[in-house]
Amino acid sequence: MSLLSKLFGKAPARTVEIESSGDRFEVGSGATILERALAEGIAYPHDCTVGTCGSCRSRLISGKVEAITPFGYTLSREELDAGYILACQALPRSDLVLDVEIGGSASEEIIRQPAAFTGASELTHDIKRVALKVDKPIHYKAGQYANIHWGDGAIHRSYSFADAPAPGGTLEPGFFVRHVPGGQFTDRLFGGTLASETLEIDGPHGNFWLREGKGPILCIAGGSGLAPLLSLLQDAANRRVRRDCILLFGGRGARDLYAAEAIAAIRSGWTASFDYWPILSEEQNPQYRHGFVTAYVAQALERLGPGAQGYMCGPPPMIDAGIHALSEAGIGLPDIHYDKFTDASTGA
Repeated sequence: MSLLSKLFGKAPARTVEIESSGDRFEVGSGATILERALAEGIAYPHDCTVGTCGSCRSRLISGKVEAITPFGYTLSREELDAGYILACQALPRSDLVLDVEIGGSASEEIIRQPAAFTGASELTHDIKRVALKVDKPIHYKAGQYANIHWGDGAIHRSYSFADAPAPGGTLEPGFFVRHVPGGQFTDRLFGGTLASETLEIDGPHGNFWLREGKGPILCIAGGSGLAPLLSLLQDAANRRVRRDCILLFGGRGARDLYAAEAIAAIRSGWTASFDYWPILSEEQNPQYRHGFVTAYVAQALERLGPGAQGYMCGPPPMIDAGIHALSEAGIGLPDIHYDKFTDASTGA
């Protein structure tokens, strides 16, 4: 507690206004923006609530906040400079006006239910496709994710749905899971013991999906980050979305490339121009581009033309580099959407 608080008591409640939705609520001393928004029944985007996932990213239009955990652990320099904060880590120090997309996934009911592990197939040397089965259909937007719990259910890991949504919901969700050595979930999966675990799944979560627009789409993925982009692109192809698109996918070597058939199917069903650029960062191979995947952002945007939106999924360094590259190429932060794939070693 600060000296002023000790002398004069609790700080007064602060008013928070969401510019886009018109929602207004008060936040008392010691409470975060997200805590009070959820208590008021506002469909504020969130998941982890500890400042690592970035789902509650919001732009501070006016006012001052104090960060419980520095926002820079999760947000990029460009986002910080533009005034973005994390609602789950922000204590208001004045009345606030925020810009955040409220209720984008409100139509998708979050359900927690038992899940059965039905198998896993190898995609690369360190990525498997995991298949589960549930009793109640899961309705999700292409690009969203679910939390998978095991054991007593206290611990979970988050994985993106790898397939386009089914019209009536899905009873057999699939996920791409990359092996993290020492990972509590992935060691079980790659060690062959996951079938003996008691599993639960809850979802959908996340505010990563294809936004409306007529301009081109630039997708950037690394590792298992291909899963939500395949879901998003498969769904867009099914809906006959007519927008030019380039998919950049980065791996260290050729053995990290996968899902060629799925990408070819998307390309064949795409109603506009669609191109796929696999890029290898360590292996020199005449069949593929070489370097970091984000180094090709400017070239891809030059090919696509103006008005593009950027969609990225992958590890934090790739996302941060991608935000910088997209911003440098003239794409505004409101048109940059991402799902930052963290694991137990990358939490704040």
